[in-house]
Amino acid sequence: MEWSILFFFNSALLGVGLAMDAFSVSLANGLNEPDMGKRRMCGIAGVFAFFQAFMPMTGWICVHTILQYFQAFEKLIPWIALALLLFIGGKMLMEGIRKKDDEAHKSEVGMTALFVQGVATSIDALSVGFTIAGYGLVMAVVCVLIIAAVTFVICMAGLTIGKKFGTRFSNRAAILGGVILIVIGLEIFIAGVI
Repeated sequence: MEWSILFFFNSALLGVGLAMDAFSVSLANGLNEPDMGKRRMCGIAGVFAFFQAFMPMTGWICVHTILQYFQAFEKLIPWIALALLLFIGGKMLMEGIRKKDDEAHKSEVGMTALFVQGVATSIDALSVGFTIAGYGLVMAVVCVLIIAAVTFVICMAGLTIGKKFGTRFSNRAAILGGVILIVIGLEIFIAGVI
């Protein structure tokens, strides 16, 4: 593929498509932590952006080096995403159910949970490495950087929306956030298997 407006447009569209799961998880994180500061929001969005760029680049590298091994792993992607999101979503759901209505303190999403969320929402992006396999190294890097930038912006929007509604829903926000993560896991699994 040549450098063109179409290349940048396609890369941005890939970013939007890949970022939808991360947007939903960001929404859930914002619901769970409505008093989150801008710095933390940037950190969370940055983690999702990193993984949404890292996974397609890893897929691109696999296509150009160890294709046969990657194709065997590709069948496991929906199962891995389902397990990770069920775990994190179930944990949020249980914490939300256990909280009393008068508890004001919201639990923060820890680094481990954020890492798991980043992997779970971006693992399907490994297959995008096949889509961009025709690109040279520089074009592939530019493409994943565009995907990362789009993901960052979309996740910031999700966190902002989640924070706004999280203050209104109080303790029910953790329950809603957990349900959202479980539904995303099921959606990734069903789409990947069917």
